[in-house]
Amino acid sequence: MNKTIWARRAITCIKTHFPVKKVINYPSFVRRFSVSGNRNMKLVQFVYKSNPSDVRAGILKGDSVVDINKADSSLPSTVLEILRNGDIGKVKRLQSSSAALVPLSSVDLAAPVHGVDKVLCVGLNYKDHCEEQKLTPPEVPMIFSKFSSTINGPKDAVKLRTQVTDKVDWEVELTVVIGKQASNVKASEAFDYIAGYTIAQDISARNWQKAKNGGQFLLGKSMDTFCPIGPCITTSDEIGDPQNLEIKCSINGVLKQKSRTDQLVHKIPTIIERLTSVMTLLPGDIILTGTPGGVGMYRDPPEYLKPGDVIHSEIQNIGVLETRVQAF
Repeated sequence: MNKTIWARRAITCIKTHFPVKKVINYPSFVRRFSVSGNRNMKLVQFVYKSNPSDVRAGILKGDSVVDINKADSSLPSTVLEILRNGDIGKVKRLQSSSAALVPLSSVDLAAPVHGVDKVLCVGLNYKDHCEEQKLTPPEVPMIFSKFSSTINGPKDAVKLRTQVTDKVDWEVELTVVIGKQASNVKASEAFDYIAGYTIAQDISARNWQKAKNGGQFLLGKSMDTFCPIGPCITTSDEIGDPQNLEIKCSINGVLKQKSRTDQLVHKIPTIIERLTSVMTLLPGDIILTGTPGGVGMYRDPPEYLKPGDVIHSEIQNIGVLETRVQAF
């Protein structure tokens, strides 16, 4: 497929819609979120095609992007630095600016945050995913990790080491991006520590996850390129209720997963409270909150990814992450 077609797809995949505002009965620890699309704050990272080694932070505006550092030279040039410096408020003030506005067709999108300290994941955290395995949902969040070096972005391919595994699976996941240092955080305060949300694929080599490493997940989850994220970070005040979003995944245009984040067994505040009781979360750390039913391993017969496949991962109010699959 030529570069022009891929560029058009990149533009198409990051356009999203916002739902009509409605009344939701929230648990007591959940803040009331705006579901207005008026500001529509979406952070991205990108590279100029003329300088592909220089990752830049931007604000998505339709078919263009604001180069944050060029619009305000006092601001850092990457999303991680913006979070570390506590500069989200200053970035928001650039939303109405037309300064440093660049057409998306002239850039390539990168992972919306990179260089992070931790990638944490929650297993068996959707009711429908537990049901497809005939398992009782776990009483506490089941946490595992991927190496941060597995992160890649919309322009990057998932690369399969076909000589060691032919059982690589998809798992679309709503992903939390931590906005400030968090330690011993109570569930009632957890949302105050979130910068925003993105989409991830917890790509999983099932034979290495289940059998080839003594039942320990790390090697099956942390092969190179096994954590595509993107295309953007929708900030917390723009996401709506993160625990009531449609989430779905298609492979080569065929729908495989479709659910809502209200199926989460352990809600986001509970996860953050548990994690921060034993470790400090740092700005930019990401938490993959679990995947719904419909993964390849539990289909009849089982299905797995192969070179040439295209994964479409979509979450309401964030967008679509398109990921190509190649041989390593």
